[in-house]
Amino acid sequence: MDSTENNEIKNTNSTHLEGEEDSEVLIEVKNLTTYFYTEEGVVKAVDGVSFDIFKDEVLGLVGETGCGKSVTALSILRLVRTPGKIVSGSINFQGINLLELPKEVMRKQRGKNITMIFQDPLKSPFA
Repeated sequence: MDSTENNEIKNTNSTHLEGEEDSEVLIEVKNLTTYFYTEEGVVKAVDGVSFDIFKDEVLGLVGETGCGKSVTALSILRLVRTPGKIVSGSINFQGINLLELPKEVMRKQRGKNITMIFQDPLKSPFA
């Protein structure tokens, strides 16, 4: 089962201008890949996604149901539950690769320095 067809995340309406001197990259997501290993096979929920978010910039992830928006955000926060797994990539937040942080250090970052706002918080897997 492969759910990655036409599921690219593109930063097409960025307020950042190429070559802009004052822009500071807040978060860099490079080749993020998150798969779910199920009895039916591997579901490629996020497959090689890359984007940058600059300081004072807002990025909205928009797409069809099941295209990987929530899994991308959950991957950034390292909240993907089994059978999901971040397979590869890097997530640099303020110059620190979040994928290399110990679990306890990452837990302390959530809510304080980086967070996700669920569309319907009562239906989130963490409510």
